[in-house]
Amino acid sequence: MSENCNSNCSSCSQECESRKEDKTDFMEKPHKMSNVKKVIGVVSGKGGVGKSLVTSMLAVTMQRRGHRVGILDADITGPSIPKSFGITEKAKGNGYGILPCKSKTGVEIMSINLLLEDDTDPVVWRGPVIAGTVKQFWTEVIWNDIDYLFVDMPPGTGDVPLTVFQSIPIDGIVIVTSPQELVSMIVEKAVKMAEMMNIPIIGIVENMSYFKCPDCNKEYKIFGDSNIDNVAKSHNLKIIAKLPIDPKIAASCDRGMVELLDDSLFGNIAEIL
Repeated sequence: MSENCNSNCSSCSQECESRKEDKTDFMEKPHKMSNVKKVIGVVSGKGGVGKSLVTSMLAVTMQRRGHRVGILDADITGPSIPKSFGITEKAKGNGYGILPCKSKTGVEIMSINLLLEDDTDPVVWRGPVIAGTVKQFWTEVIWNDIDYLFVDMPPGTGDVPLTVFQSIPIDGIVIVTSPQELVSMIVEKAVKMAEMMNIPIIGIVENMSYFKCPDCNKEYKIFGDSNIDNVAKSHNLKIIAKLPIDPKIAASCDRGMVELLDDSLFGNIAEIL
């Protein structure tokens, strides 16, 4: 024990015999039949930047590289993952727990839309109930031999991201953004939240970064010059990918065919993860 000990172990990094256990550990254990090796969160400071698309593409990319992959759709009030993968059946359960649905290529998926009677039924729940549902997707769903579980989180820094960071053992997060200056400012909020929670940041993906003309192959910055390089540099972060505005991407997601998209823009992701 240090001579200057004030008995506040939460503010002390010293290891000693008198150290008290941290009573604020809210970490939840996964289902006893689950086997998840790595959990990657996908976050954004605001909505509409393509976070669910990036989550889907990360899962597809790692699946193509021979890994067993799952997606926990934590965006309870705005779930879109099942539609992107063309999943129409409902999740089932047995005496042991809830079984996630599988996509055409074998990606395991759990989403609130796989439990609702109608996909268009709104989820009109308060924050604590939503956060509790996300925890149930971790503790009551049987994730069978998953190498990478991607957690598609709702935008912002509210109840659900806080619940995920505190109750699920996140190995790192990917932050999704778009080029607008306003969004860059909001990205810093997500970065600072992760730093406050001691969550490793794997890198940043900028969506809608540019439009490539199909006739002349020239790139146009529809939203102007991006500030994301400066944000990444100031926090010593990697930019994983810059995705174009491409109508084919939106069409594939709408048709439930995200697994057919080209993943070349995520070529280095396997090495980073």
